[in-house]
Amino acid sequence: MPNNWAIWQNFRSPLMWDVFAVSTYFTVSVLFWYTGLVPDLATLRDRATTKIRKFLFGIFALGWRGSNRNWRHYEMAYLLLAGLSTPLVLSVHSVVSFDFATSVLPTWHTTIFPPYFVAGAIFGGFAMVLTLLLPARAIFKLHDVITPQHIDKMAKIILLTGSFVAYAYSMEFFVAWYSGNSYEKFAFWNRIFGPYWWYWWFGMLFCNCLSPQLFWFKWCRRNVFVVFFVCMCVNAGMWFERFIIIAGGLIRDFLPSSWRVYHPTWVDIWTYIGTLGIFTSLFLIFIRFLPMIAMSEVKTAIPEADPHQELPPQSVSPGGKERTR
Repeated sequence: MPNNWAIWQNFRSPLMWDVFAVSTYFTVSVLFWYTGLVPDLATLRDRATTKIRKFLFGIFALGWRGSNRNWRHYEMAYLLLAGLSTPLVLSVHSVVSFDFATSVLPTWHTTIFPPYFVAGAIFGGFAMVLTLLLPARAIFKLHDVITPQHIDKMAKIILLTGSFVAYAYSMEFFVAWYSGNSYEKFAFWNRIFGPYWWYWWFGMLFCNCLSPQLFWFKWCRRNVFVVFFVCMCVNAGMWFERFIIIAGGLIRDFLPSSWRVYHPTWVDIWTYIGTLGIFTSLFLIFIRFLPMIAMSEVKTAIPEADPHQELPPQSVSPGGKERTR
């Protein structure tokens, strides 16, 4: 059926694929996040000091009692959602990249976009997690829970995926040169020397390619200030990358008379600032009312959770009775 503008949907369009891919990914991600919260919501319910909090946490805890049956069903559901989320990470970013790759515009029409977007999503995602994690770790004194080893491993993943992204950048230029297509050559030449030249040199080259190379050194991975600096560079670089792909691919098309340079209006600027405000507000609300660290998972990681843990050494008191140190 046509929509209210009398336009028939084209199910072969990647924009239509986006609707299904993004909505499915969003649904599974919310379910995965909420399922992991259920045991902790039950803990908050049991420790609630007011009737309203006890009532609300009781609803969202879904009647959790911590029985063997509850844990068995919980672990199975959590495993299934984790299994669904893994391929969805690949599919949703591949489908998003098809919005560009199936077009005919230079710099967009390339088959490297699906793995390029997947690597970029993991790259930027880990940087954003560390951007939020490091201040929270310092403010709430979570050094015993979020250890330097965790930060070190996340920095290594940023280094790995950042190397993938740098390789994809180089391959874009190689393909444009090797193709012999004059339009592709001009588009990439325009990317590094055109109106947005500093976006590429600073945003894509320095922030996304060069700054993560600091993580080759262990002292950089163990220094939270260096890690935070690199993560902020990656956050900025990924924004510049998306801007260059979209705006940079449109300002110089096949018709020179339609060439122009995009300048954001006050509506664009304040809409962008508003998105940052909404995200920050939701994050602060989350850490205010819900546990930042999964209590149920921490309990399973402590030595006391191991049923085969050795008993503490015992000694015999002068009275002949055993006492535990």
